[in-house]
Amino acid sequence: MTAAPVLTEELFREDATLLACEARVIAHGEGGVLLDRTVCYPLGGGQAGDTGWLSAGPQRWRITDTRKSKEQPGAIVHLMDGDALPAVGTAVHVDVDAARRQAHRRFHTATHLLCALLPYPVDGCSITEAYARLDFHTDQPFDKEAIQAGLDRLVAEAHPVRHRWISEAELDANPGLVRSMSVQPPRGLGRVRVLEVEGVDLQPCGGTHVANTAEIGAVVVTKIEKKSAKTRRVVLGFAG
Repeated sequence: MTAAPVLTEELFREDATLLACEARVIAHGEGGVLLDRTVCYPLGGGQAGDTGWLSAGPQRWRITDTRKSKEQPGAIVHLMDGDALPAVGTAVHVDVDAARRQAHRRFHTATHLLCALLPYPVDGCSITEAYARLDFHTDQPFDKEAIQAGLDRLVAEAHPVRHRWISEAELDANPGLVRSMSVQPPRGLGRVRVLEVEGVDLQPCGGTHVANTAEIGAVVVTKIEKKSAKTRRVVLGFAG
């Protein structure tokens, strides 16, 4: 398989704390603008896309969502408010909505803790600013209080969180690293990004995360649902 050329440099992959960058508009399309580089995470892997702002001098545009381009693989589309978009070639400053990004980082890392506490395949995931949910493929009942206690313990233990890259061959040799039944790691790039919660969890993931489980803070199990005979859903929210 030949990998698509990288049209948008994905700065968020290496540094989830990076909230701003300089970029250039390379195209219009799909309801927004494509940039040569960005700090905005696009919808994918169950995680919602970032929002934020573009600015060029006194002009300012609202980024309402961020998506992977369907028409130009390797590019990222920043959906915009209004019709008057910055012209192709314009140098722009990109700012991420910091509060939304931090919520995504906290919730996404918390879902990795859930995966460690509940050793079942994952067949659905949603990470938003307001909540996170994971669907587990099992018919076993879940104990809400036990899951909450496990989350509280792992957060308090302050485990370091880091990402690294492994080869596709390494992933093939360790198929148990893939927990998701519905989303597979992208192929054709020669390498796969994995997220490690030290001593707790290791699996492929391209999302944004905190650097230590202590940064997750107070998260609560708001709901346990039986979605089907073989699906149990856990929903998380922020305390308070």
